[in-house]
Parts: sequence; structure tokens; C-alpha cells
Amino acid sequence: MAMDPLYAFVFLGLFTPGPNVILLTASGARFGFRASLPHVLGVALGVGVLAAFAGLGMGALMAALPGVERALKLVAAGWILWMAWRLWQSRPSGAPDARGDRPWSIGRAVLFQWVNPKVWAVILSAASGYAAGLSPWGEAARLSTAFAGINLFVCLFWSFAGSLLGYLLTTPDAWRVFARIMAMALAGSAVMVFA
Repeated sequence: MAMDPLYAFVFLGLFTPGPNVILLTASGARFGFRASLPHVLGVALGVGVLAAFAGLGMGALMAALPGVERALKLVAAGWILWMAWRLWQSRPSGAPDARGDRPWSIGRAVLFQWVNPKVWAVILSAASGYAAGLSPWGEAARLSTAFAGINLFVCLFWSFAGSLLGYLLTTPDAWRVFARIMAMALAGSAVMVFA
């Protein structure tokens, strides 16, 4: 029995750098792997929910309402740029002026998926290019489980990789360089919104 090509597409689409990968790597480096787990779970859950909606035909609805799509793009770009600015200004988690900063909650990570342009692109491409000819509910279940399951392991990998990087970022200067590189990459991903 051959593997469903959807799984390879989803893995490659989600594993490559984008807003989630950047934010999870930075969270792992700043707060550690265990503290980043709610963020990981929220991303996997949020992507799974979006994929289910795509299986139910949300992509066609978005295409029919260009005003909604345009508004979503503006909100997405603004939120991503705001997060990039916050990351640019961030300090290591143990720094005295870093009090009050904490890893993302499950809810915040779920909500972010609604304005994450890379996730939208991968999900809508998968829904249209890798459909299995199932009923809408069958496609929704298939896409949701593929995206949530694969993304869980992708998110675990990147947050763990970030936590390992955290061991190298022992000085404020090292953290500043890392945070600014990640912030610039995140800001660059805002361009994807309009691609």
C-alpha cells in the first residue's frame, strides 16, 4: 500500500521556516522546551481546525468573498510585524527587564493560525491539490488529522531545537543577535501574506 502523498506535502510545507517555526524556535530558546509545550499544542490544534474547515469548503468561500480575504491579509501582516517587533525587543527569559514575558498559551497559538499566511497557503494547496474524493466531512477529517498530527511532531522538533540553541545563548549579546535574526525572518514572512 502506497503512502498518501498528502503526508509528504504537509510535512514539507510545515517543516520549512515560516512564522510558526520561527516563533517556536525562539520560544524554545527563550523559555525552554517544557514551557513552550502549550504553544506547540496550540499550533497543532489550530492548524488541525483550519484544515478541517478547508476540507468543508472554506477555501471556496474565501475566494467568493475577496473583501474578507483582503482584510484577513492586512490583519495577518500587521500581527506578524507586531510579533517581529516584540521579538526584536525581547530579552533572555532570566533578564531583569524580561519579567512579564511568557510563552504563548494554547489559545493564543490557536488564534494565530487564523492569520498565519504560510499555514493558509499550505492548507488550501493541500485541500485543492491532494483531495481524495471523500465527502466533505471525510475530507475534513483526513486533512485535520494529517495536519494536526504531522504538525505536532514538527512543532516539537523546532521548540526542542530552540531549547538546545538556548544553551548557546548565554550572554545578552548572543541573545540579541539571535532574537534580531529571528525577528527579521519573521518580519520577512509578513511579505508572504501578499504573495
